[in-house]
Amino acid sequence: MSYYFSKVLSLGFEAAVAEVTKKLKQEGFGVITDVDVTATLKSKLGVEFRPYRILGACNPTLAHEALKIEDKVGTMLPCNVIVQEIAPGKAEVATIDPVASMAAIDNPALLKKAKQVRDKLEAVVRSL
Repeated sequence: MSYYFSKVLSLGFEAAVAEVTKKLKQEGFGVITDVDVTATLKSKLGVEFRPYRILGACNPTLAHEALKIEDKVGTMLPCNVIVQEIAPGKAEVATIDPVASMAAIDNPALLKKAKQVRDKLEAVVRSL
């Protein structure tokens, strides 16, 4: 079982970040964290790294429902979506498969919620 979904886009890095953010919003997600891995590695380690961002996507309604089912599920939230430059004018978008990440929790009700989130994240990736 793969733990992510991905797609390569014929877009520059910043355009890909903007497009992913827009598509996430259309599926009810907000970006609540935005980690610039490139800048962090430069400032903390002094190393160069390709443009790479981790977007923490959250659908508040589904997150709330999941937290009511399993209060420790917050350790797995938000859903991470990465955007990385793989070549000039090409970016890859990848998102976690929440069903794979929630497999460690033996709770059928939570698995049902994870499937709803997966469907929405898959729709985002397909729409890009």
